[in-house]
Amino acid sequence: MNVHTVERVAQREEWNRGLLMFPHPHVLQTWEWGEVKGQTGWRAHPLRVLLQGTPVGQALLLTRRLHPLPLAVGYVPKGPILDWGDPLHVVTVLRALADAAEAHHLLFLKIDPDVDPRTPEGERVQKQLRDLGWVPSPEAIQFRNTVLLDLRGSEEELLARMKPKWRYNIRLAGRRGIRVREGDVADLPRFYALYAETARRDGFLIRPYAYYERVWRHFLSRDMAVLLLAEWEGEPVAGLILFFFGERAWYMYGASAGGPVRRHMPNHLLQWEAIRRARARGCTVYDMWGAPDVLEETDPMWGVYRFKLGFGGVFQPWIGPWDLPMSPLYGVYMRVWPPLMRTLSRWLSRR
Repeated sequence: MNVHTVERVAQREEWNRGLLMFPHPHVLQTWEWGEVKGQTGWRAHPLRVLLQGTPVGQALLLTRRLHPLPLAVGYVPKGPILDWGDPLHVVTVLRALADAAEAHHLLFLKIDPDVDPRTPEGERVQKQLRDLGWVPSPEAIQFRNTVLLDLRGSEEELLARMKPKWRYNIRLAGRRGIRVREGDVADLPRFYALYAETARRDGFLIRPYAYYERVWRHFLSRDMAVLLLAEWEGEPVAGLILFFFGERAWYMYGASAGGPVRRHMPNHLLQWEAIRRARARGCTVYDMWGAPDVLEETDPMWGVYRFKLGFGGVFQPWIGPWDLPMSPLYGVYMRVWPPLMRTLSRWLSRR
C-alpha cells in the first residue's frame, strides 16, 4: 500500500516554486491568494502532498467558520494542483484532502480544478471523484467554462487568427483617439467606478470597493498583475486587470463605460494591449475567464462570449465544482445557506 504524507509549507518562495513543478498551476493557488483571503475571513493552509517522499500535488486549502453556526467549510480554489494524468497521484491527493477535511472538522470541502471533461482523462478523474465520495456541486464559485487564447507565434500571427472585424476595430480605436496606458494603485478607485457601472448595466452583483482594492493592490504590488486603462480625451472609458503566474495570464476583471464612446471600440484595443503585455511576460496562454454554460444566444453571457472568441479564443469547459460532504448536515446546508447568502448579497449591493 502506498503511504502518503502531508506537510504544511511555510515559505512563499517554496510554495510558488512547487506549484510551477506541476502542469497548469493556477494564480488562485498561489501564496499571494492565500494572503488576500486571509484578510477576508478565511484561513489559508498551504498543503503539499508527498508519496514515498516525492511531492505529487499541492493544495491551498481555505477554511472558514460559518458564524454564528458552529460549522466550517473548506475550498481549494482552482485546485488542487497536480498531474491529473497520473491516476495514482489523483487518488493520493484526493485522499489527502479528505484527511485534511476531517482534521479541520469541515462540513464539506469544495474543489474546482481545471480538468477537461471531454477527454478520457477528465472522464476518469470524475469517476475517481465519485468513487471517493465526491459529488458534483450545484454551487459554483468560479466560472465552469472559459475561453483560452494561444499566445504562441508572432503578433502578426495572433492578429491573423482574429476575426477580420476584430482586427479592424483594434485599428479603428487607435484612429479614433483611444489610448491605453498602464495604471497604478492610485487609479483603482476610477477602475472600480467603471466596474460598478458595468455591473449595473449588465445586471451582476459585485463586492464593495474595499474587497477589490485589497486584492488588486496586493497583486499589483507584487508584480503579479497589471491594470490597463483605455482612455478617450484623457478620461478612462474601459479597463481591465490581468493576473500572471507561470506561463499563463488571466483576464479576471474588466469594465467599460456605456454611451456613445463605445462606438470608438476601446475594449478591442484594450484586449489587444493586454495580449501584448501577456506575451511580453512570457505567457503562452491567455485565460479570458468565463464562458456560458449553455452555448446559445439566450445565455446572458453570449455577447461577452462572442467578443472573446473574436480574438481567436477557443471554448474550454472544465469539470466544475465538486464537493466532499463530511457531515449529514451537508444537504441541509446546500438547501438553506447559498440562497440566504445570495439574498444578503443582493440586499447589501443596494445599500
